Amino acid sequence: MSTMDGIINTVSANIPMAPLLGLLKPNGKMIMVGLPEKPMEIPPFALVATNKTLAGSLIGGMRDTQEMLDLAAKHNVTADIEVIGAEYVNTAMERLAKADVRYRFVIDIGNTLDKAAATTTE
Repeated sequence: MSTMDGIINTVSANIPMAPLLGLLKPNGKMIMVGLPEKPMEIPPFALVATNKTLAGSLIGGMRDTQEMLDLAAKHNVTADIEVIGAEYVNTAMERLAKADVRYRFVIDIGNTLDKAAATTTE
């Protein structure tokens, strides 16, 4: 709770927003790029009490995104990425600050969660 400066929310499903807003530090920012089909419930107190910001950026809906992915696949257009685990995010941010990044970072949350679950069950 209250540990993140910012969140880029790419989720297009309807999910509770209060827990995500709770992760932000005071003055934190959440940028929405995923577009749920149904209206979201935003608890105003979670924003106002700690001066948090909720903003959006229109990058296209799911249909547009799928169309773009299909076109890229058809023409063999790929992206150069560096896949990292969540435990590497702080190092990745340091590398960004030093301009020591050749590719985009992609955070592999699924494998990070799987590793964490495996560790807790051992």
